[in-house]
Amino acid sequence: MVKQSIFGRIAQLAKANINALLDQAEDPQKMLDQMVRDYSNNIAEAESAVAQTIGNLRMLQADYNEDLKNAQDWGNKALAASRKADEYRASGNAADATKFDNLAKVAIQRQMSAENEAKAAEPNIASQSEVVEKLKGGLDQMKGKLNELTSKRNELVARSKTVAAQTQVHDALKSIDIMDPTSEVGRFEEKIRREEAKVLGQQELAASSLDAQFNQLEDLGEQTEIEARLAALKSGGSKAAIGAGSAAPAEDTIDESDFDKL
Repeated sequence: MVKQSIFGRIAQLAKANINALLDQAEDPQKMLDQMVRDYSNNIAEAESAVAQTIGNLRMLQADYNEDLKNAQDWGNKALAASRKADEYRASGNAADATKFDNLAKVAIQRQMSAENEAKAAEPNIASQSEVVEKLKGGLDQMKGKLNELTSKRNELVARSKTVAAQTQVHDALKSIDIMDPTSEVGRFEEKIRREEAKVLGQQELAASSLDAQFNQLEDLGEQTEIEARLAALKSGGSKAAIGAGSAAPAEDTIDESDFDKL
């Protein structure tokens, strides 16, 4: 029964359609790992059963060979006893002749018993030999399936890692896509541009304010000189000179007709 159970398991696993099983699996890699473990365990059990079956077959064959040898030995003894009986009978010794004839008969009987045992063992040996060959073939098929499973498992793991790596790279590239205005990089760039524009505006404003201050200083200097000369005229200074390059009073503060009244 043990041998039949192992043989049935071998036949079932050897005929298993791996691709069909994978199509039904939610996680093919986990299923393959489990199948590899199951196959390995079943192969170990099958090898143990096949080894025991082969051992039993070798014992049967040894007993069979021993029966054949015993049959041959008893046949030789029967022949020797018969010849000895003929010698005694030829010499006129009937009693010893009868004795050795009886020994020959006993040897022949034992020869026949050994031959019958050997003959009875032949069908069992033939049957066990056939079972052993089938079990060996089943083991070879199981080992082939195990190799196929291992290859598929390794291929699947490699493909899974490749897909994961490609997905990671794709996500990384997508996250740094500077052409995407909604990306973090786009928003950061826009913020920097606004800061740069603000600095330019501040610089322009600062330059405009500085020019205005210098203009005010120039106007103040001119008014100061005019007041100084006017004061000199009022004090009767006849040599109040107007320096070359000195600025004249502003034209828009005096009406030209006022000069005609002088």
